[in-house]
Amino acid sequence: MNTEVVLVSPDNHSIVKIAKGELVGYQKSGEELIHQIGFSGWAHSDTEMFPIIGPTVSNNYRVSTPKGICIQDQHGVLRELDYTLIENNNTTCNYQKSYTANTLVKNSNYPHRSTETEVFWSYNFIFYKSFELTNTHLKIDFEISAEEGMPFMFGYHPAFKLAGNNVEICESKTQQVNLQRILEGGSIAYPFLNTNEIQLIKEQGFNIHIKTEGFQHFMLWTEVSNMLCIEPITNYPYKGTKELTKDFFNLATGKELFSVIITPF
Repeated sequence: MNTEVVLVSPDNHSIVKIAKGELVGYQKSGEELIHQIGFSGWAHSDTEMFPIIGPTVSNNYRVSTPKGICIQDQHGVLRELDYTLIENNNTTCNYQKSYTANTLVKNSNYPHRSTETEVFWSYNFIFYKSFELTNTHLKIDFEISAEEGMPFMFGYHPAFKLAGNNVEICESKTQQVNLQRILEGGSIAYPFLNTNEIQLIKEQGFNIHIKTEGFQHFMLWTEVSNMLCIEPITNYPYKGTKELTKDFFNLATGKELFSVIITPF
């Protein structure tokens, strides 16, 4: 069974490919914008970080919540769950993940990158991810349905394809950084805080503008020159403290809405 969904813009100039909920391709006029699985840098092309952003090893993988201590590995339990395709047509598709509180989930980081065989969270949640392709942009919407008061962090983690010449620049209205500076940061993502818009400026091909709703910040990560992750986040997890305190978390209101608009130009 073919699990890949293909979206085509009304003008036929843009094509998006999604495999099991993962954005694996976005072509604009024949140019691929998304980092390709199998190329150096990262084994994925996009994912989500929820209900944790960043590492938990310094907390011994334990996260305190009002409902008790949970075991969480880097970037949270959501990525260990499978998406279900709800519906799709030529230009849109919708996916869902569901989780029942305290269900043990196999940890894919074990044993090579973690000591924990299983992870769990103390709350029920339903997570929705939707794609809409237009002639000008790709919009990705997220909806989190969860118990009011549940603590959470949330981030989107897409990876963009680069030429590998180290000349790319990311900029907002108040900040600018080049790819070399991001590379020098290593495993710790570079912060772009207090903005909901960012641009990736390249030497050739399409530049990329990203605008978000619901997120307060971005962080930038790569360890190779052929890709860059530009990640909208609710909170930046690397603040000089290794412990995850309550200040890092939002509190759920029942239904949380987020969106990311990716516009090549």
